[in-house]
Amino acid sequence: MIITTISDFRKNIKKYLQNVTENFETLIINRGKNKGIVIISLEEYNSLNATKHELSSKINEKRLDAAVEKINSRETFTKEIIEE
Repeated sequence: MIITTISDFRKNIKKYLQNVTENFETLIINRGKNKGIVIISLEEYNSLNATKHELSSKINEKRLDAAVEKINSRETFTKEIIEE
């Protein structure tokens, strides 16, 4: 993660954007108290959107719930064996 000011960003825009696109860096431009701008590569943005889509899918929600249920039942089963 790289943090800079708007004036430094203006001076070195090519360098900063190159770091974002080639090195998958996240760039934060500080704009004052609790204000700023985040710049990420298009590839990172697309990846985040794909993850968001997958997590919001009802089918995947059911799969995740089933997996968690399965894990929980295994833990219970394992505890019962250990306790005996």
